[in-house]
Amino acid sequence: MPRDPYQVLGVAKGASSDQIREAHRKLAKKYHPDLNKAAEAAERFKEIQEAYDLLSDESRRKQYDQVGFAGPGAAPGGPGFGGASGWSNVDPSTFEEIFGDFMGGGRRGGRDTGAQAGQDLESDITVDFMTAALGGVRHVSLQTDNGPLSLDVRIPGGIETGGLLRLRGKGLQGFGGAPPGDLVLRVSVAAHPWFRREGLEVLLEVPISIAESALGTTVEVPLLEGTASLRVPPGTGSGKRLRLKGKGIRGRDRQGDLLAVIRVDAPVSLDDQDRVALERIRANEPDPRSKAPWKS
Repeated sequence: MPRDPYQVLGVAKGASSDQIREAHRKLAKKYHPDLNKAAEAAERFKEIQEAYDLLSDESRRKQYDQVGFAGPGAAPGGPGFGGASGWSNVDPSTFEEIFGDFMGGGRRGGRDTGAQAGQDLESDITVDFMTAALGGVRHVSLQTDNGPLSLDVRIPGGIETGGLLRLRGKGLQGFGGAPPGDLVLRVSVAAHPWFRREGLEVLLEVPISIAESALGTTVEVPLLEGTASLRVPPGTGSGKRLRLKGKGIRGRDRQGDLLAVIRVDAPVSLDDQDRVALERIRANEPDPRSKAPWKS
């Protein structure tokens, strides 16, 4: 004896036609053998179709409500679709909603849809500053709509926060032989302890003493790769940017520079000899504020 069709669809005996149709749509999508590879899916799908065929036919439903499966012609069945129950009572919009996304050669809005390509997936990753600047390969583990994903990702040199990386074929699977979608990674670049970035330029703060500021000096500074000697001319003050050509980030059209931003550090304590020397310098130097804008 077949199961109670109301129980099969999970609806009450007094359910409306719309409620029965909605329950059928959800279950048909869940158990269709093209989408559900479980061993019992095909049989469950057949049972769902038979229940819907009975309850969507007003006369057969009324007869079943009165006498159950005992009445003549009340038992579900009939010629099947793909080995399942018949679809004579399924309206075209319902059929399209359930099967239009994965049945090759289906129709949508009167047009052939054919195979359905897989959807793209999106996720966020954080890349360290040096890899973003120079490029490299980083192993990432992500939680996507497809489940956990672990793979090596090539990071192009010069990528900035907000940049997108598209990994072909790593998205959701397609239907009807169509290709899968892509995985789109949105990049966030982590801060660096001493470098920061302005476009293709890399900025580095370089502290010097008052004496080095006044007399000039040469200091060794770090680069993205290796080090370089930076000449600080006499009289260089705080905020001055000294440029090392071609030591920044490589872009499509040009190579950026490294900008050493000078910071003059005043001494915390002075002995008497140093104080006298600085007092003599101050007495001989012109007032540095004489040309300030507010002096005009």
